[in-house]
Amino acid sequence: MSTTIINPGKSFDLKWLQSLFAFLEGDRLVKATSSLIKQLLIPLAALGLFLMLWSAGAASVTTSLGQLPGPVQVWGQGVQLYKEHQAERQKEVAFYQRQEQRNQAKLAKNPAAEVKVRPYTGKPTFLDQIVTSLVTVATGFIIASLIAIPIGIICGMSATLYRAINPLIQLFKPVSPLAWLPIVTMVVSAVYISDEPMFDKAFITSAITVTLCCIWPTIINTTVGVSSIDRDLINVSRVLRLGWLTKTIKIVIPSSIPMMFAGLRLSLGIGWMVLIAAEMLAQNPGLGKFVWDEFQNGSSNSLSRIMVAVLVIGCLGFILDRGMLLLQRWATWDRNAVLR
Repeated sequence: MSTTIINPGKSFDLKWLQSLFAFLEGDRLVKATSSLIKQLLIPLAALGLFLMLWSAGAASVTTSLGQLPGPVQVWGQGVQLYKEHQAERQKEVAFYQRQEQRNQAKLAKNPAAEVKVRPYTGKPTFLDQIVTSLVTVATGFIIASLIAIPIGIICGMSATLYRAINPLIQLFKPVSPLAWLPIVTMVVSAVYISDEPMFDKAFITSAITVTLCCIWPTIINTTVGVSSIDRDLINVSRVLRLGWLTKTIKIVIPSSIPMMFAGLRLSLGIGWMVLIAAEMLAQNPGLGKFVWDEFQNGSSNSLSRIMVAVLVIGCLGFILDRGMLLLQRWATWDRNAVLR
């Protein structure tokens, strides 16, 4: 029965209070508190300890550019970089407004006059360089995936082809991106010749370097995933006389998706690490070039700005990995993948 308190003209239902007492008396409060501690308080405590150790350690280190920046100085430079981005965007808006006014005045005098819209060529900001790096790594990763997944599926389904391709995989897999970059640079300079290029050579060089380093983990993991499919499923496909394409789409790919995504996650992580070095040497206007330019600049704020870039690189790498986990959880039956 419902417990109520009767007052003149009012009635208050106490079911919610009974539910609260039941919650407080049961194990749910203990479980909720334990989950809160594990998921939130422990990571926050570890982060706070890291910041304290960083601040204390930075105060005792002096470099040729001054004292090693602590969290406060790095945060200040992060805010400054955002303000510089806003100021650059305001300059861009003002540039196009002036250009539009000049063109309108020119057309007012002569309606048949030809007007030109020139693009804004200001210096890319830190946020612009973040976008460039993300686009570059996405381009290289997608190209690598489109090449590696079919090769991995074929190698997993054919032991003969795997024996043929495996020596090449083992030969090129350990090669450093710093070794690939000069070769890629020379090949792109020789092949990619155009008066009006759609993409900058530095962008293509960086993207291809990322592709060459991303391709191997996906091939290996996809091959392992396909070759380890339950033999009963293969026998069923033979009994049903499924064609090669139907068997691949209906049985092989769904069964090998967990291992395939493991390879994709490894490839994306490797590609993100490779990208920074590639951008430094190829001078692609991304985060790698930002770090290199600040190092060459040698100002009193350079170390703080480099630390901002380092933290942003780490955070973006974490976000990319979590994104792949969410994609894996959406694309496969393994609903716990995002928790690992």
